[in-house]
Amino acid sequence: MIELTQEENVFILTMDDGENRWNTTFVRAFSNALDEVEASEGAAALVTCSSDQKFFSNGLDLEWRQSRDEGHRGGDRKVFGREFMSLAGRLITFPVPTICAINGHAFGAGLMIALSHDVRLMREDRGFACANEVEIGMVIPDPELALFRHKMSMSAFFQTVQLARRWTGPDALAAGFVEATGTEASLLPLAKQRAQALAHLGANRSVFKTMKERIYGADAAIHGDHGPAHMLNNSHKYGH
Repeated sequence: MIELTQEENVFILTMDDGENRWNTTFVRAFSNALDEVEASEGAAALVTCSSDQKFFSNGLDLEWRQSRDEGHRGGDRKVFGREFMSLAGRLITFPVPTICAINGHAFGAGLMIALSHDVRLMREDRGFACANEVEIGMVIPDPELALFRHKMSMSAFFQTVQLARRWTGPDALAAGFVEATGTEASLLPLAKQRAQALAHLGANRSVFKTMKERIYGADAAIHGDHGPAHMLNNSHKYGH
């Protein structure tokens, strides 16, 4: 379901469950892999990819959500929302650099996980990134809206959440929420190369995580009550 390997300072987390649809079992397997990365020491970075060349992740496991089978492999339905959202929040503030290789379709929850990484690379020749909730009659929750707004320009944000735009790799690159594109053969090597270049930032886990918390966490600096001029003129009032 989730395979974790390591090449020098780079951990490669491979989602290996077909379309990689999100259910509680999948969330917990992903989280367990993050535990292993976080338990490591020294310079490190994480690359997330999929073994399926058509799908990075096809979103929520709707068959599991609609099933009445209490023994379904997807696990406990009642805790899914909280655990999935917490996983995305954990990724956003993960203490080492994170790179996402979007090598196929990334829909709904799949796009959320991709956006929770620091850097995204995407196939230039295949696959769409899309938040398709409005198309299937679902209202996007506020935490998900906040994630998209932090990671996208206002124009791309509106097109994504309100108009359910399906972004190709080149379009996502032009919109700025994907850093680079590549072919099926080149994408993962490009992601590993980028991860290796950033791995040194993961040597000081405390600083790297704290910086992310100041950007994305509680009372984030970029959403404070005061503007930067006031903060600069009163820098003694602010920590770090």
